[in-house]
Amino acid sequence: MKKSYATFSLFAIIAFIALAGLSSCASKHTFQSSTVVPAARGDVKVKRDGNKNYVIKVDIRNLAEVKRLQPAREAYVVWMVGEDDATKNIGQIKSSSTMISSKLKASFQTVSSTKPHKIFVTAEDDAGAMTPGSMVILTTDNF
Repeated sequence: MKKSYATFSLFAIIAFIALAGLSSCASKHTFQSSTVVPAARGDVKVKRDGNKNYVIKVDIRNLAEVKRLQPAREAYVVWMVGEDDATKNIGQIKSSSTMISSKLKASFQTVSSTKPHKIFVTAEDDAGAMTPGSMVILTTDNF
């Protein structure tokens, strides 16, 4: 009886360590409140994939259509500050009715080989902007 209990305990410890290791690979970061779109809320989830890349998933609620901003803009752009402190345009959140639903929800996902330390969203006149403009919609703290 003692052998089976010891085997079970060892198995439980190994399982706990394995699960703890998996959960430490994912992190969730909440966007700070927006002064430009005060109702906007959202979060960023970052996790490692099987290729050791970083999967970045952004979910936003109550995001106004970009054309309704004052002044109106053309696109919402997602930016990443990487471990080298370089800021990079990692994609666009489309403001068409197919991407931002009638419930004002939007999501965005991409993969990066560089570990992110901060994610933020700006409203831009050009979705291909190489540097962020001054209209920051949402931002995380550094992580």
